[in-house]
Amino acid sequence: MDELPQLPPEVWVYVFSYLSTEEKHTVRSCCRYFKKLIDHPSLWRDYTVVLSDLRRYTYGFWDTLRHRKLTRVAVRHLRRKEWRRLVKFLPSLTAIVFVDGGRLYKKKYLENLSRFLDLRDVGVRNATWDEAMLGRALSEQLHERLTHLSVCNVRLPCTVEFINTVSLLVNLRYLLFHQQGEGYGLDTVRPVPCGVFHTLLLNLKKLKHLSWGMRGEPPEPLPDDYLSPPDPLQPGRYGGPALTSLELVDYPETILPENALRSLASLRSLTVRYRYIREGIECRLTSWLSPLQQLETLTIIGQSGCYRTRSSSFCTCLCPDRQKER
Repeated sequence: MDELPQLPPEVWVYVFSYLSTEEKHTVRSCCRYFKKLIDHPSLWRDYTVVLSDLRRYTYGFWDTLRHRKLTRVAVRHLRRKEWRRLVKFLPSLTAIVFVDGGRLYKKKYLENLSRFLDLRDVGVRNATWDEAMLGRALSEQLHERLTHLSVCNVRLPCTVEFINTVSLLVNLRYLLFHQQGEGYGLDTVRPVPCGVFHTLLLNLKKLKHLSWGMRGEPPEPLPDDYLSPPDPLQPGRYGGPALTSLELVDYPETILPENALRSLASLRSLTVRYRYIREGIECRLTSWLSPLQQLETLTIIGQSGCYRTRSSSFCTCLCPDRQKER
């Protein structure tokens, strides 16, 4: 490209902000001037780069990531030397997501997380652990740093131990926990015991978003106050966090009572993802919604489709067997 329109750099950067990632890389290869502008940090804010086999990346590649000020990565299995590379070349990471590791992991695997001093967000997807995923020592090092924790489709040796450890992460604002199984048994997951779940909610006072896998179906419904831990200092009053967003995943209709959400009046968004829908079971959403006066978004996902609406108030409720795409 011999001549470029005489536009200020900030105008070019603004134009490039409308490009997809693939289009940005195409423009970047046109000339040195565009290469420099495309690497402007504002164009890569909140972008997550996917890394695998870190040994194959050149110094130029790492320099490009640093120039873009990328702070979010998704990685597969990291060997010991690859952990050292990640700490060396991207020490300012704020978010690390581990995806599809495909291996059996031990507690020490995540110990290097403490070396990322700006780390705020950790995610783990599709993995099996034969030791505690978050050890006490690591959780104590991260307890004031982490604000987001996401654990999905993970098999743990002991769910209760894991939840007790997560309870130490007192600055969490976002928590997603969808378990695949426990130990080496079947994929059926028992619900987290009420007392353990209450301890979690009582400790995480800053929590705003909770996405909870309800995959297990106990012989009897969960207690009425399962989602409403009482305040130890003021019996009879709700003592948990002021949640603004709640997502129940793999939810069987009968697992929670009609007044399950009575203490969550601060909710603005509610999502229910049904695992299955049984005929003859009365829909409980109407009673769930009655105390949620601040609710703005309702999403219901089940075998028959998806229903989603935004409103300042809800006068009616669609049962799952009557859901329609809207």
